[in-house]
Amino acid sequence: MAYNYEEEWVPQTRLGKLVHEGQITSMDEAIDSGLPVRESKVIDILLPDLEDEVLDINMVQRMTDSGRRVKFRATVIVGNGDGFVGLGQAKDVQVGPAIRKAIDNAKINIVKVKRGCGSWECACGREHTVPSEVRGKAGSVIVELKPAPRGLGLAAGDTARKVLEKAGIKDVWTRTEGTTRTTLNFAKATFNALHNTGTVRQPVRLEEEA
Repeated sequence: MAYNYEEEWVPQTRLGKLVHEGQITSMDEAIDSGLPVRESKVIDILLPDLEDEVLDINMVQRMTDSGRRVKFRATVIVGNGDGFVGLGQAKDVQVGPAIRKAIDNAKINIVKVKRGCGSWECACGREHTVPSEVRGKAGSVIVELKPAPRGLGLAAGDTARKVLEKAGIKDVWTRTEGTTRTTLNFAKATFNALHNTGTVRQPVRLEEEA
């Protein structure tokens, strides 16, 4: 699913201006700059091959003085299948605008996923799984991701599988706790686990003595 943004972009943030002027030309440079991403157009330019997928659409009702108001809440995952993934949600009185807002929010929330070959059963050295065991939590849902050997595939539930595929994870073991039927929390917990791959310290490999 793709949406065209026809309007001419006028950047409002420092990072946006640097990207617009061509001083930052890659997502890695944007991350290294330390500047927060607050404009989805930054991601459109730096990650043009980004794909999105709607994970869930829910109807949300609430009572007001003027009566019952109904909105739609959309949950969307975006990723390039090569180490970058984002999760977003948004509400609107119509489904289409809710999805578009959720896509923009997912782009703003994009993170870099550290991949590797952390399974003791595999020593291929390729970036096909998580480098070490990581955990993510959202509400009552806990998701643990464990390194798996090449060829295993994604041993995960449907929602987690979609998030992992967008991040570029090919093989992984998962363990879950809580109410995984809640799509939003299941997706968030998986996303948080992937985000945590960038915070886990890897052991230093010492060179062999001559």
